[in-house]
Amino acid sequence: MTASRLQQALATKEQVWGGWVVGPTIIGPEEFAAAGYDYVGFDLQHGYLDDADVALLLRRLEHVPIGTAVRLPSVDPAPIGRVLDAGADAVIVAMVESAEQAAAAVAATRYPPAGVRSYGPLRAALGREPAEHEARATVLAMIETARGLAALDEICGVPGLSGLYVGPADLAISLGHSPAQAWTAPAVLDAITRVHAAAATAGLIAGIHAGAGPQAKTMAQAGFQMITLASESQALRRGAADYLREAQ
Repeated sequence: MTASRLQQALATKEQVWGGWVVGPTIIGPEEFAAAGYDYVGFDLQHGYLDDADVALLLRRLEHVPIGTAVRLPSVDPAPIGRVLDAGADAVIVAMVESAEQAAAAVAATRYPPAGVRSYGPLRAALGREPAEHEARATVLAMIETARGLAALDEICGVPGLSGLYVGPADLAISLGHSPAQAWTAPAVLDAITRVHAAAATAGLIAGIHAGAGPQAKTMAQAGFQMITLASESQALRRGAADYLREAQ
């Protein structure tokens, strides 16, 4: 089995760094690759993308050296299967709050009898062997609510789950804080630490949506392996502001 680009990066690097795409773009993912990022995430939960957009973007990246992940809003198996058929290396499933939901996310990436995924690969490069399709699918459960925190041990025990991925903004809200306090409120920081510890104990990937560089550096020092930085819109805004500042 040929490991996905994301799996290869996770196996050889202490941290892998990701960009994020929230809208239709032609050059954004390629620019993240050129900048040295290890993966790019496509947002089907909060972004202005659908799975057809993602399929086209994934096809463009077939020969670009960067891993790919897609965030989905639920454990609905059909959208999960479609983005994997299109070649996504990983799925990040939002708002997982129980072992049952985590198991459903895993099942959506597995063919019967182990799961409920329907066979329909869209990329010739993926091959035709179901076992290889299953093996290259990284499955991350987003922990971003108090209920998810309470079920950490049970979620980590789900067979086939690859890792946990923290959503700090929703986690802060769920714990009674504003999203702006995600990196300052002690209760939220403690919760983030708990997620990392649970993943480490279970031998799972620990990922987080860090956003800005300083928070990402802190999370890397805390041991998180998969860390998402800016979206393409944030990167464009920052670069545009720097150019204007220099010019003026």
